[in-house]
Amino acid sequence: MTQIGTAIIGAGLAGLACATALRESGQSTVVFDKSRGVGGRLSTRRAEGDLRFDHGAQFVTARTHGFAALLRESEAAGQAAAWKDSGDAERIVGVPGMNAIAKHMATGLDIRLGVTVTAVERAPIGWRIDTDRGTWTCERLVVAVPAPQAKVLLAEEKPLVQEIAAVRMAPCLALMATFEEDVPVPFCTRRDPQDDLDWIALNSSKPGRDGAQTWVAHAAPDWSRKNLEETPEEIAALMLPMLCDRLGIHPTSARHVAAHRWRFARVTTALGAPFLRDGSGKLYAGGDWCLGARAENAWESGDAIARDILGLA
Repeated sequence: MTQIGTAIIGAGLAGLACATALRESGQSTVVFDKSRGVGGRLSTRRAEGDLRFDHGAQFVTARTHGFAALLRESEAAGQAAAWKDSGDAERIVGVPGMNAIAKHMATGLDIRLGVTVTAVERAPIGWRIDTDRGTWTCERLVVAVPAPQAKVLLAEEKPLVQEIAAVRMAPCLALMATFEEDVPVPFCTRRDPQDDLDWIALNSSKPGRDGAQTWVAHAAPDWSRKNLEETPEEIAALMLPMLCDRLGIHPTSARHVAAHRWRFARVTTALGAPFLRDGSGKLYAGGDWCLGARAENAWESGDAIARDILGLA
């Protein structure tokens, strides 16, 4: 059993923001995540022939000084750049994939990937964390995962669970596709809240993307809920004709097709506070679900948790 200072569950933007701020103040932290990479929904899927798809968050924008500074640092490091889509709106994307921003944040952090946390419980010195890779104890615990997952993990912490229960998150099904090189490109991005495909983007139009023409489409919440339990192969088979219809091409021109299921993709009802904390100040929970659906909201939550731990709030 290994003793650590602050344990953070979740290597998405919230967890990384919290860990970064604590590390800069000399605090000992370890981040656990069940995935193979950092970033959460700020992710990039690699496929055959070095194809890359930003199948989660499509871009980020900044409204706060701190997050804007992070994006400037990422740009200076060559890991982010401005993306001007067909609407002539400037957005920031990771280079060569969205997860590059998260990788920049993760530099120098102690992150244990591929580790699934199975249970947490109070211990005499703080918290016990059981995982499929062993057991750790920590003085302080930060849970930075989607609200429904936080509810399960913190089931014994009734006051916090009751507050988390008010949060609502919607799923999103994502399609990734490439087509023959000579197919037309009617637009670079298309957002239509009334369509079953409410977001379509020419992924390869983003800076730093070379090679084949790649597209990403996101299904609207209602359509995603209806088809959430289909297999990825079935989801792809359903969504490909929809995408081709919007692009004005035939499905047989597709060269690579895959789908991904995001169960907790979009915050529809937020907590209304940057984080939750128990009375002892040794347990925190946070994420985008605290403040809203924007990627920056996750960063704000994690940074606010760190500031509270450090007494800077």
